Amino acid sequence: MNIIGKRNIFFAISLLIIVPGFIVLAIWGLPLSIDFTGGSYLEITFESGTAPAPAQVIELYSQAGYTDVQVQSTGSDTLLIRSEYLEDDARQSIINQMETAFSDKIEIRQADSVGPTVGREVAVRAMGAVAVAALAVVIYIAFAFRGIAHAFRYGVCAIIAMAHDVAVVISLSAIGGHFLGWQVDSLFLTALLTVIGFSVQDKIVVFDRIRENSNIYRKLPFETLVNHSIVQTLQRSINTQLMTVEFMLLALALFGGVTLREFAIILLVGLFSGTYSSIFIAASALVVWENKTSQAKAIV
Repeated sequence: MNIIGKRNIFFAISLLIIVPGFIVLAIWGLPLSIDFTGGSYLEITFESGTAPAPAQVIELYSQAGYTDVQVQSTGSDTLLIRSEYLEDDARQSIINQMETAFSDKIEIRQADSVGPTVGREVAVRAMGAVAVAALAVVIYIAFAFRGIAHAFRYGVCAIIAMAHDVAVVISLSAIGGHFLGWQVDSLFLTALLTVIGFSVQDKIVVFDRIRENSNIYRKLPFETLVNHSIVQTLQRSINTQLMTVEFMLLALALFGGVTLREFAIILLVGLFSGTYSSIFIAASALVVWENKTSQAKAIV
């Protein structure tokens, strides 16, 4: 199984997945939720057991002067409403107007508000968390692989593949945000950091097998050695990532309810991308780097 020899095909597949999402991202942007932009979140239940249509609630908010409103139904009697930042008095006024307009008693199950300043601070800290995670991976791998030549390259290639997985998740979120009404919220950040963790774990397993085989098959060309190492870890990657975690997430996406569906789908695709990049991207990037260095030395 010549995986490394077909690396350009796998690079092209990744581009076909990532580029459309980034085109959507460039045109329409990433749909940030109130966790990052600031705003109000309201979960309400109607006593009669029948909630009005989301369009009716949006129209009521519009009449009150609030235009940036998203309403989602999570059951026959429950609505989730996201809007611009509302003070307590303004929120209660909207509730009163809904009770009058829909002739029904409303129970507030959850009400949260995040100011714009707090939202921006969360966004900055989220980017900082991803940056710190990337730096920690490079340092750890460079230290753990210090016994072999060019140990730093393993860490950098792990980051390249991790960036691939992050790009896939962001691409999916941009497409889902524009066409399906998804939003990037705190659960998205949780999913993203989980994807990073699983992704790096699998890449370290592959790289560690390359390190072990470097001491065993000293006379093998580097590309052949890397391909052999990938094949050896292929079953482990598929069994631990796809056959266990992925099935659980698929069940959660299908039957976990609307509030968890977006989170489950992002994790499902992100972890699949992590397994894919561990097999087809990370080690291939390492081989490309090694080949470029060898060619440069040959020219000199």
